[in-house]
Amino acid sequence: MTASSDDRNHDVDLDSDVKPITDHVHDNSWSANLETPQHAERRDLVVEQARQAVEHTAGGNHVNLVTHGDHGHPETYLYDALVETFGDALSWEYVEQCGCGGHVTRVYVE
Repeated sequence: MTASSDDRNHDVDLDSDVKPITDHVHDNSWSANLETPQHAERRDLVVEQARQAVEHTAGGNHVNLVTHGDHGHPETYLYDALVETFGDALSWEYVEQCGCGGHVTRVYVE
């Protein structure tokens, strides 16, 4: 399940100096690094780029969302945003907290 950019109505205005999380649809499982210093400063950036990572994951695959530890456990801010955007078109599981403090959530795209 991938949503077209026309279907998205996200509130985040990504600055021109923010690199896209990906530039193509991944027809395999992959990891999205949401732990940069920019991500530490902006929870909204983490959420928006997590949405983009899911949108760029072909059905039948998963994306590991590696979120910055400064924002705490992703269940406190990310999971509801994923449900709001994708409904029941995906599922996820919390994998672990990394040694650096970040969190890994594996999102399965139906």
